[in-house]
Order: sequence, then C-alpha cells, then structure tokens
Amino acid sequence: MVQYLLELELGPMAPTLVVAAVFLVFITNWPRQRSWSRAIACAFVLAVAIRYLLWRFFYTVLPHPADGSFAFIWTWTVFCVELGAFADILLFLVVMSRSVDRSAEANRREKSFFARPTEELPTVDVFIPTYNEPLDVLERTIIGALALDYPRDKFTVYVLDDKRRDWLKTYCEEKGAIHVTRPDNSHAKAGNMNNGLKVSSGDFIAIFDADFVPYRNFLRRTLPFFTDPTIGIVQTPQHFFNKDPVQSNLSLEKVWPDEQRLFFDEMAASRDAWDVSFCCGSCSIARRAALDVIGGFPHDSITEDLLTTLAMLNRGYKTRYLNERLSMGLAAENLKGYFVQRGRWCRGGIQTIYLHNGPLRGPGLTLFQRVMFLPLSWLMQYTTRFIILVVPAVYLWTGAAPLFFTGTQDIVSYQLPVVAAYFLLVGWLTPTRYLPLVSSAVGTFATFRMLPVVVSSVIKPFGVPFRVTPKGSGNEENAFDAYTFFSIAFWIAVTALGLVINIVPEWSRIGDSEFSLVSAYWAALNILVLLVAALICFEKSRPLLDSFATDEPARIVASEQALSARIVSLSLDRGVAAFPIDPGLRKGDRIWIEMERFSHLEAKVEGMAPGTRRRSACIRFSYALGGACRDAMIVRLYTGQYSQDIDGIDKSAIFGGLWSRLFGRSRSYDPA
Repeated sequence: MVQYLLELELGPMAPTLVVAAVFLVFITNWPRQRSWSRAIACAFVLAVAIRYLLWRFFYTVLPHPADGSFAFIWTWTVFCVELGAFADILLFLVVMSRSVDRSAEANRREKSFFARPTEELPTVDVFIPTYNEPLDVLERTIIGALALDYPRDKFTVYVLDDKRRDWLKTYCEEKGAIHVTRPDNSHAKAGNMNNGLKVSSGDFIAIFDADFVPYRNFLRRTLPFFTDPTIGIVQTPQHFFNKDPVQSNLSLEKVWPDEQRLFFDEMAASRDAWDVSFCCGSCSIARRAALDVIGGFPHDSITEDLLTTLAMLNRGYKTRYLNERLSMGLAAENLKGYFVQRGRWCRGGIQTIYLHNGPLRGPGLTLFQRVMFLPLSWLMQYTTRFIILVVPAVYLWTGAAPLFFTGTQDIVSYQLPVVAAYFLLVGWLTPTRYLPLVSSAVGTFATFRMLPVVVSSVIKPFGVPFRVTPKGSGNEENAFDAYTFFSIAFWIAVTALGLVINIVPEWSRIGDSEFSLVSAYWAALNILVLLVAALICFEKSRPLLDSFATDEPARIVASEQALSARIVSLSLDRGVAAFPIDPGLRKGDRIWIEMERFSHLEAKVEGMAPGTRRRSACIRFSYALGGACRDAMIVRLYTGQYSQDIDGIDKSAIFGGLWSRLFGRSRSYDPA
C-alpha cells in the first residue's frame, strides 16, 4: 500500500527517492564500524536487490516466447549472468555486514606477551623468498628484516634464493642474513619456502616477499595473537611506497588510492569478523606447528597463500587479520606486472575449486566457510562487466533487448533503485576507497585481459607455470598496451556507430522500441567509462623513485658555512632541502648534512628546485651501496616512520586529473 501511494504521487522515481532518503536520513548518520548499522544497511540493499530480481525474472524473462530465437537465448544469457552477479553481491553484502578492528586486542596481547622474560620468547624465522629481484629491491627487505624490534638472538633472517646468485650470498654474509638455495625450482615459491622450513627451526615463520619491508614493530604486534592456540596465521595489510600504474596513468598519483586499498582496508577486516580471513602471502606470520600439521606450504595451486589458509582450516586453524600498516612494498610498477600479478591471483583462486583441500571438497569446513571461499568474485566480476559493455551494442545492432521489455517506467522503478542503493552503500562503507566512474573504468580496463584468464582457468585450470611479478624495473619509458587499447576502441566504435545508424530511420535496427531510450543512455555511459579506461593503456614515464614527504630540521654545511634547513622530501638516493633564504648553492656543490640519526651525511647539489626562488635545493647522497649510512637510511625511510597512503579522496582533483589527462598535456611524474 505504501509503495502504491508513493508511486501514485511520485511515479516510477518513487523507489529510488525512498532509497536515497533512507541513506541520507538514516544510514549515513549511523556509525560506520558498528555491526548493527552495517547489518541493517546491507539488509536494506539486499531487499532492494531481491525486489529487482523478482521483477526481472517474472516480468522480463519468463514472459519471453520460448521460440529458440537469438533474442530468447540472449535474454536468458544476460539473466543468468545477472544471477551470478547477484550471488557475488550477496556474498559481498554478507561479508561487509560486519567488521572488526583488532588493534585494541593487539594492545592487550602485546602488553602481556612481552611481560615475560626474554629467554621465554618464541623464536622466529623470517623468510624472504626471491627469484630475480635486483639488489636495490632486496636490500630494503633484508636490512628492514634485520632491524626488527625483537631480541636479536630470537629471530633469524633467511633469504631463499631460487636464482642461486653468488653476489646475493656475499651480501647476506656481510649483513648477517642466511642465504639458502636448492638444486632446482620445483613447485616455485611454495617449494622454495618448504626448503626454507627444512633448514630452519623457529617456532614461527614470518614471510615477506622480496619487495616488502617489515616495520620494526611487526613481530611485537603480530606474535601475541598466537597465544590463542587455534590461530595458525596472522595476516597484515599490504601498503606501498610507489604508485601503481592505474594511479599514474590516470594522473591521479596524489588524489586516488592504490587499487588494493578496498580489499586490505575494508573487505579483509570484514572477512576476519566472520572468521574467513585468508593469508595473502607477504606480510604474514604462521605457526610452524600448524605448517607441520598440513605438511608445509601447499603447492597444488599457484596461490600457495590462499591454499595454506584452506589447508589450515581443514585442520582447525584460523587466520587472523590485523588491519595495521606494518610493512611497505612495491606495487606493480607497470601494466605488464599488473596483469602478471592479477592473472596469477585469478587462476590460483579458480584452481582451488578443483583441489581436494579446496572449498568444495576440503574436509573440516563448515558450509558457510565453503561458500565464502568460493572464487565467485573472480568468476563473475569480469564476466558481468563484459556483459554490461556489450548489451547496448547488441541491441543497437540486432534489436535484441536483454529482457522482454515491459516499459521504461518499470526500468526506472526497479533497476535504478538497485544501482543507487549499491553505489550509496559502497560509498558509505568505503568513503575514501570508491568512486563509481573511476572504479568502473579500472574494472573495465582489466576485463579485456582478465576475462580470457577466467575462461582458460575454468576450462584448463592447471598447467600454467608460476610467473613472478616483475620488480625493480620501474617504468622508465612511455609504453602502450595496444591489445587492451584496441579492444576498448573497438567497443567504443561499435557502440557509437550503433547509436549513429539508429538515428537514420532507413538504417535503424530498433525502430520505435521503447527500450531505445534506455539503451541510448546506457551506451553513452559505457562510452564514457571506456574513454577513461583507455587512458590507463598509455603508461607514463615513471622512474622507480620513492620519495617521502618529510619536514625534518637539518644543519647543512657548505663551503665552511653552516645553514639551517628543513628536509622536505627524502628518498634513499635523493632529497630536497628547503632554506629560509637563498643559500647560494650551485649545481655540483658538495655539502654535508646533519640531522637525526645522521651526523655527517655527504651529498651533492643537483640543482635548485624550480619555482622556489632558489630557496630549495635538490640533493643526491654520496654514500656507497651497502654502506652503513645507506642501511640507516633504509631503516629510517621504510620501517614505520613514513607513509605514501592517501587517506581521503578529493573528487574535484580527481575529475580535474582525468580532464587534463583526456584533453590536456600530461604532467610529468613528481615523486615528491
């Protein structure tokens, strides 16, 4: 009756207005991290989605004549994809209806855990598996691991070198790490770490990929959780000190967070609230006894981390997630690395449904755990995005609508509320991690390369070797992802031309169909999203620099005069010193810098920073690779004092960046 009265007064827009009112009046004013508010919000969106799905099935699918025509097959195909997308969204809503912050628990556990005598603390082995990373990548991780705030006789750093490099062995011996090799590379990363288990004996195993640097307090925050004997793994989020290719290629380096923030900052904590958190490999720590029970790191899948969680769940061990920034690493440095990484995750996730210890057949899992570990997101997200792209094009060229059309008013009344409810919910749950246009463009961009991976993984899940994500290469030159760009260009052309030919009555394929107006709006939106996605295909020159914004007092000695300054940008090799007045420095001048932890740091002036009236100097440090000063700088920069995270999003700056990328001259990359 209420719905009837609303529609009588407001027409087909009434349900959408009700959705907006519920969010604006109630949900957005509720505490976002409380379980009751999240549960009510997710249940409300679920009710809106079920209302749409019932209408969709009973009024736009079942009434279609079963004549075996292309239109009939197309209608059912689109609806089946929608059912899969609905199942994926259902799991998302269930997961996100809870969240947990374990920092307070970590505080309590840390206090009691470290109250014991030092000799009673457990031993820890730190594994750094490596294959082909250069020294400038590995040195950060090794030095950072050796600087962990834990009794030095209680932890050992193992560099597991599957490339068997003599220079790395020499470096490890100089620094105090143990260099480990094996005769072959069987079972890739899992096999490498299993070999590490054979030569080590610590009670716990901390794992850091070769490009991830642990913060000094990593063990102090994670180890105390293992006083609970049911905990097998503690996972922490992955944060990055460089910009990923999506941020850079869209000119959004300083205003848009990296792509993985949605999962690590929001979804992983929600999964932990349901006891279905999982290991993500790097930045985690595992109980050796639990690894012994499952026979070491599983190697049946190319994602050994996810399979380790499942194998431990089979034996009653849980994975905990501590949502604190306790490490920093390298995000994919270019599009090649981006797709290698995500292709491995996708294939590995899909492989689990075929395995004896996966979510379908693994012993000891509850029904809820089985459902939550299904790789439904990998199976559906790219399939759904592709269908969204092709629906208007198929209609404009063939006249085959994706539904047995009931009228534009019904589309507005049933479909628009679902879209509005979903966007409003995600915007409320993740206010600094999601923007529909940019997020949709990123997903669309990935679809053209990832959908073939999904299809091939379902048909032939095994037989593709483990591929290491390229690290340390940077992106020194402008590059171009031709395959993805021309795929995008094709669908832009097909969609736009479909609109054009239907303007001319003699050429029109759709006639006077009422769905034509809906398809026109849909097509225009697709073209806009595709245009933004196309920008990501053009890689910007992006040397591998990782400057941190700082504001540290310093004393600089040059030509026997002492100058006060502030170090406003700092990287491992370079920095920027700001002076209150023109210091009179020139390019090539040698200077000495005194600041906290550095009493006499030699550097050379590379030039005066532009636009600062000669009050800021760009400097380059002169210390030797592998020297004590460089090691101290690694510890200073990468082990907890600084961050490159973007805590909020500026929508005007985001759209300004996209506009300049589309129509203006792209800015050069500024690491500071």
